Amino acid sequence: MSDFNRSHARSIPVDRADMSVDAGLRSFMLGVYNKLGLGLLLSGALAWATGLGPLAGLLMDANGRNTTLGWVVSLAPLGIILFGMGAARSARGASVMYWLLTALIGASLGRVFVMYNLGSVFTAFLATAVAFGALSRFGYTTKKDISGWGTFLFMGLIGVIGVMLISMVLSLFGVQMMGGALFFILNAAIVLIFAGFMAFDTQRLKMMYYEIAGDAEAMSVATSMGALSLYLNIINMFQALLALFGNRE
Repeated sequence: MSDFNRSHARSIPVDRADMSVDAGLRSFMLGVYNKLGLGLLLSGALAWATGLGPLAGLLMDANGRNTTLGWVVSLAPLGIILFGMGAARSARGASVMYWLLTALIGASLGRVFVMYNLGSVFTAFLATAVAFGALSRFGYTTKKDISGWGTFLFMGLIGVIGVMLISMVLSLFGVQMMGGALFFILNAAIVLIFAGFMAFDTQRLKMMYYEIAGDAEAMSVATSMGALSLYLNIINMFQALLALFGNRE
């Protein structure tokens, strides 16, 4: 799914970018949000099943540490994203990829029910949902072109991942970087970065609609991949908020 640029945003009349006016855009965005909601429900059900339900103990032990199968399930989404993007160019491939990823990520999230009390999990998800609603609405309704945010958000994300990787390597030699202050800063940065992505991706999807409207295959792919982008934003913000403010069991 290709990014749009500033010229695309400027070429779209303001009245056409109003969901209440353009029925096609409204239908497209509702399709994205509906698939997103169903994906979150699937992930939540599988997280409960592997954390507290009938599959508890299959992917992780009582302390939330991965079993061998748990490591496979946890790492599989990364492999699918890195090596399976070619399949996402077709409507069926994109749909299969979306549902497979939401299922695997959901199953791997069972640890949150082991590591945190239910109140913290619910509060973190509610805060994430409220933030998503506000930021996605901003991304949809703003008249400002925020496509330039993408570069800065991506650079910030790479920086956070880099610090985490360095910390993991150093921990192998007995050097611990992830102290209280750094832990807080990194998770706060993750919250801010994915907050930006929520607005950015929503506007990107809206503008993309005008590029592909009328192409049923491209619209289907964009619905699945757009839902995946927003899903990943929500999951990453949720985990960061839980790490920052959750009460551990």
